[in-house]
Amino acid sequence: MTMLNVVAIDGAAGSGKSTLARGLAEALGLPYVNTGIMYRALTLAALNGGVDPDDGAALARLMSSLRFSLSSDEPAEIEVEGSAPSSTLLSDRVEGEVSHVARHPEVRALMREGQRALGLPGAVVEGRDIGSVVFPDAPVKLFLTAEPDKRGERRAEQRGVDDPEEVEEALLRRDTKDAKVNPFEPAADAVVLDTSDRTVDDTLRDAITIVRARLPELFA
Repeated sequence: MTMLNVVAIDGAAGSGKSTLARGLAEALGLPYVNTGIMYRALTLAALNGGVDPDDGAALARLMSSLRFSLSSDEPAEIEVEGSAPSSTLLSDRVEGEVSHVARHPEVRALMREGQRALGLPGAVVEGRDIGSVVFPDAPVKLFLTAEPDKRGERRAEQRGVDDPEEVEEALLRRDTKDAKVNPFEPAADAVVLDTSDRTVDDTLRDAITIVRARLPELFA
């Protein structure tokens, strides 16, 4: 598979990957593809439609009926059925089931097809297995990590929750579930960035330096 201008960003929830991905997309003039939105949209559709999160075949059929596209904004971002993703996708209801939905091979296969279609010919794509599975030939692969307490603080602030320790525990439970299906390991050629003590600006600056070295044509 020949990649063009794809920047793959993987990272656990709260590691700062969404903030970095959007910032990079703006800086580079590329679309921003948040693959987590796709899994959450499928989860919400399954919950609303009475589809069992343990029924992989039914979820795959449902996935085939969903339409994901890119908006006309700058940067372009994922739309679900022609509209911006709703805040419902971030609800506890969806959070509690998305790992179950994402564990099915037939669902992941369809997701990969959709994610590749959205990411070509160029985009900043974020998720958990973008550099290792979805775009293994991406010229730029970043893998973000952070200490659990930092992740909990960031997610609590993002969601407007007062108890970061409770959020941290929920994130660790989610990590355990996800790891059973999709072990969280960086691709061999990924650059690992620990964002625990980095500011948003520091991380973005470091990432731009890496992109400049591996995709200089974006800066020509």
